[in-house]
Amino acid sequence: MQWLQDGLRHSPEILIFLSLAIGYWIGQIHLGKFQLGGVAGSLLVAVLLSLLGVPIDNGVKSILSALFIYAVGFESGPQFFKSLGRSSIREIILAAFMALSGLVTVLVMAKLFQLDKGLAAGLAAGGLTQSAIIGTAGDALSRLGLAPAELQKLQSNVAIGYAVTYIFGSLGAIIVCVNVLPRFMGREIRDDALKAEAARLKGALVLGPGESVAMPEIVGRLYRIGTAAAGTTLAALEVAHPGITVERLKRGGKLIDAAPSTALAAGDIVLVVGRRDAVVHAAAALGDELESEPGMELVMDTLDVVVRNPEFIGKPLTELARANDTLRHGIYVLAVHRLGEPVALNGQTVLQAGDVVTGYGADSDLRRVAARVGGVMAASNKTDWVFHGFGLVLGLLIGLLVLRVGGIPLTLGAGGGALLSGLLFGWLRTRHQSVGNMPTAAVQLLKDLGLAGFVAAVGLQSGLQAIDTIRSSGLSLFMIGVVVTLVPLILSMLFGRYVLRYDNAAVFAGALSGARSANPAFGGVLDKAGNSVPTVPFAITYALANVFLTLLGPLVVAFA
Repeated sequence: MQWLQDGLRHSPEILIFLSLAIGYWIGQIHLGKFQLGGVAGSLLVAVLLSLLGVPIDNGVKSILSALFIYAVGFESGPQFFKSLGRSSIREIILAAFMALSGLVTVLVMAKLFQLDKGLAAGLAAGGLTQSAIIGTAGDALSRLGLAPAELQKLQSNVAIGYAVTYIFGSLGAIIVCVNVLPRFMGREIRDDALKAEAARLKGALVLGPGESVAMPEIVGRLYRIGTAAAGTTLAALEVAHPGITVERLKRGGKLIDAAPSTALAAGDIVLVVGRRDAVVHAAAALGDELESEPGMELVMDTLDVVVRNPEFIGKPLTELARANDTLRHGIYVLAVHRLGEPVALNGQTVLQAGDVVTGYGADSDLRRVAARVGGVMAASNKTDWVFHGFGLVLGLLIGLLVLRVGGIPLTLGAGGGALLSGLLFGWLRTRHQSVGNMPTAAVQLLKDLGLAGFVAAVGLQSGLQAIDTIRSSGLSLFMIGVVVTLVPLILSMLFGRYVLRYDNAAVFAGALSGARSANPAFGGVLDKAGNSVPTVPFAITYALANVFLTLLGPLVVAFA
């Protein structure tokens, strides 16, 4: 056993990844409708592995937490700034109510069980999973003018209370936000997330990886020209049937130039590309459809173009198409994105500066249009770590700032700083598309690895001390911590549902987990939602919770 411990002390990262592997495996098990989830599973496995007594450096936990929070902020930045205003008042009130109910619960339990100020503060820090309370409480204790031995005892009790209650503080938040809240509302997080996303996108269709529609909007067909279309120029044909273009023309077994002035002859074979309804409408006038024809193959492509030319800003797509015959030829708009969100596409869609237009057509046509409309947004599977490296540095520097109010130190901490920086840099990315690329898969990896690795590190760090304390002092402090964890969450859930009128489970779960500063719970909510709907309410309440909950340290010391 000793050789195993010695080996793991040299490579403690083995335990983190072992916690993830076993934890996610356990998390997949269904007990009726209940599923623990990979994050909670990783936490429990890490607590068991902490019995090996292998220390985990605090820096590992800090890095993983910063990566998770920054990625969440970056993903939700555009929607966050767009949603700020009167609509965010609910989140502000919910975060304040959570902090107040947490304070009252801690004070009541401290009174009932005659806990000293140190244990009460540790109870608040662990049960509410706000580590900053340890610092503010310790600072407040040092100002009481106590004897050095008494001060040392109380400050040690802060750490003990924190260690015993923090594990369930994380696990309990996951259970309430991911499992209890949906049952309480009678709604599934995933269903409400899809509903909210559909309302936000106003009918715009968003396909997931590997998905495609059964009837594509743009189609290509081969026709042998009949006598009805013979003598018609290609330009006249395209005017008579808006929404189609002739991309290739074969006559007498040879490809010829498909110029606008070229007149069709009976027996010609044409490759027609266009919107499905337009091609179907034009089919009868063209002739017989062919299954294939050698030499008529054509590779089509898609290209994202950023709108910069003032000529196209503030005008509907239909007007632009009518006024630019040469521009529209062979080009079909598949989607328009604004601030990272798809815009419902129709003829009256008005372009704005910075919009990203996804065009479909032959490469030569796409490049011709891109040069006139704006700039090409090159697709890349690489992350711009110049941009995001500075983003993380800025966030961590913000987390170092301390504002003292009445002698109480207030700070967002590394998590709050990384969140604010992620929100800002996510918004900047939508305004300047040439920098800050981070593929969706990379964002997901940072969120998954950052969160699960963070909770595994927490379990490995605190689990052994918590178990030893419970062995020596019994389960009483642990059970008090369970009450401190669950009561504010349940009260806030009731308050949010019946007073603040939250009616969407995905939005409410995101707001509730943020109000408790519960990253693991939020990770479980995101996993259930399957999209980014919970991120905006989480971002608002999480930023506030870092301030409100931090204030509880000196308040508990003052009143316990």
